[in-house]
Amino acid sequence: MTSPEEVRARLEAIRAARGGYVLPHHGAMAAALPELHATYEAMYRALTLDDHHLAPHAKEVVWLAILVACQEPVGTHHLHLFMKTGGTEAEAAAVFRLAAWAAGARRYAALAASWQQHLPGTDLAREYKDGAMRLVAGALDERLARLALIGAHTAGDEAWGLAAEIEAAYAAGVPEPEIAEAMSLAIWVRGVNPFVRATETWLRLMQAGRVTPSPAFRAWAETPGQGAFVPPPR
Repeated sequence: MTSPEEVRARLEAIRAARGGYVLPHHGAMAAALPELHATYEAMYRALTLDDHHLAPHAKEVVWLAILVACQEPVGTHHLHLFMKTGGTEAEAAAVFRLAAWAAGARRYAALAASWQQHLPGTDLAREYKDGAMRLVAGALDERLARLALIGAHTAGDEAWGLAAEIEAAYAAGVPEPEIAEAMSLAIWVRGVNPFVRATETWLRLMQAGRVTPSPAFRAWAETPGQGAFVPPPR
């Protein structure tokens, strides 16, 4: 049984490591699941703190888009980090508009599925992608805006909008590792399964020839046997 002194000591260590604050789940893990907490902190660091492909400010733009898209009250320290890495209130407002725009993707998906054939002069997917850029009005460059929307759609489990934004990101020259990292940040807010489905959407785009992958990502796309578990025959 964990002693009160051990719990207090663990919480103080967590507080020191996290810049002076703890959240309720830290207490639960300190009291009952210290091994889980150690692994949790390692993943948190690898996923959110360590440098990978996104520049610090770009990462915080994506974080902000994900949190707003999920209507998430936890994680407001990312707004502080956004400002600390050079963000402005005008830029934040543009991210908020993008997150709200992402919520409308399902409406465009329904239109594209049912009405596109009645509007031969209007490409509804293009309308969706262009509309997002009109919302940012120069406050964000296109590549960063596409990454923000990719993060928001991953977290929102919105396959049609995500596919549109991945295509737009390729067209804008966004590096594939940055797309992958933007998707991965949603794991912390929404769990692994939406990330699995987002990468499946990306995989199908590559396999269908709708985007042209680099050699490393082509190797992923060409690997057979990717998908849900299929029970062996009896």
